[in-house]
Amino acid sequence: MQNQLKAVTDSLRSAQSRLRRLDDKLSAEEWSKRPGKARWSAAECVEHLNLTSRAYLELLPDAVVRARTRGGPRKKHYRQDPLGWFMTQMIGPLRHVGKIRIVPVKTTTAFVPKRGRSPKQIMSDFVKLQAELAAVIRSGDGLPLDQVKIVSPFGGRMKYSAYSALVIIARHQHRHIDQAEEAAG
Repeated sequence: MQNQLKAVTDSLRSAQSRLRRLDDKLSAEEWSKRPGKARWSAAECVEHLNLTSRAYLELLPDAVVRARTRGGPRKKHYRQDPLGWFMTQMIGPLRHVGKIRIVPVKTTTAFVPKRGRSPKQIMSDFVKLQAELAAVIRSGDGLPLDQVKIVSPFGGRMKYSAYSALVIIARHQHRHIDQAEEAAG
């Protein structure tokens, strides 16, 4: 697998490992406990990631097909487009870009997790969705994913490359796993 895509799949695998370790430590009650009035519980953080993965999985397979149709030599290096790079910085764990402090962005209504599902269901979905993301990445290996745009599922006004989307997904997962670990205490 191309090195940058391998790094994305490694990051997804790392996110899943982190959540398994957290799951091993928490009771169902601890999973659902909110650390503050306007803060998400660990379960809600993971459910948000599930909603996000589902939204991207509606877009990425088509992007892979378009990249395959585009053709060309096998990609040895991918480049993030400027908007994709900026979104990667905003949506990931990093809180600063240079001297600029990144202010947390509120998510759109479609990505606000609903309460009521068991941690077991949420984790099962997370594992399944990770496998689907990894399969999409494998199917795009070597294709010009950095030359095919998708419309962001967060509002639909921004366009960035499919490769940028994959990097965004991985960084976004680690951001919300940090949040889940913090919520769990």
